[in-house]
Amino acid sequence: MKFAISLAALAAALVLAPAPALAAEGHDAHHAAAPAAAADAYSEGTVKKVDKAAGKLTISHGPLAKLDMPPMTMVFRAADAAMLDKVKAGDKIRFVADRVDGVFTVTALEVAQ
Repeated sequence: MKFAISLAALAAALVLAPAPALAAEGHDAHHAAAPAAAADAYSEGTVKKVDKAAGKLTISHGPLAKLDMPPMTMVFRAADAAMLDKVKAGDKIRFVADRVDGVFTVTALEVAQ
């Protein structure tokens, strides 16, 4: 009997307990954090070369935290050939790089303001 009373008390406490703080933040708080996380994925760099025939960009970049890379100059494949039309050698850019099928690839790119 003692066990049944304790179990009932626990169940009542769980039902009557306030919702977790995360739930209290609401749906909008989740969306506010999403763009910030996406912005953190961008790195800065300078286009050194555009090779449209090969579908590649040579970029001198700062640290790439997502790939655990220090600053360097390297060649990336462009995920979309249209990216290559947006930039030219000397352009300052913001970009997202990732490993796609084992190849370092620029998956998003914008000319820096």
